[in-house]
Amino acid sequence: MHISQDPNSPKLPEISFEDFLKVDMRIGKVIEVNEFPEARNPSFKLIIDFGEGIGIKKSSAQITDHYGKSDLLDKSVLAVVNFAPRQIGKFMSEVLVMGVADSENKVVLFEPDKDIPNGARLI
Repeated sequence: MHISQDPNSPKLPEISFEDFLKVDMRIGKVIEVNEFPEARNPSFKLIIDFGEGIGIKKSSAQITDHYGKSDLLDKSVLAVVNFAPRQIGKFMSEVLVMGVADSENKVVLFEPDKDIPNGARLI
């Protein structure tokens, strides 16, 4: 599925509040960042700690335009933690890190502006 990054694109079809509640978005801390040269688009392999309830999960993230490895280490990020794992090359991505496109269609991470415990759920 392709999601438009155009800020002027029409809104997606309406969903129920119950559908929204099925999407489990949690805060996690990036504990490891690795290059991902095998990916089709420039990406990093992230290892993220979501705390005791969710644990440590892996994600592939196309965020190399605005972030370097050192920028990401220890950064709190928001991610969808209940999508089915997705094979990306030889890497299994277990969560989807959330971000929005800037004016040049480059991903900017969605992150809290205060300290939030790992595993805290978006409500």
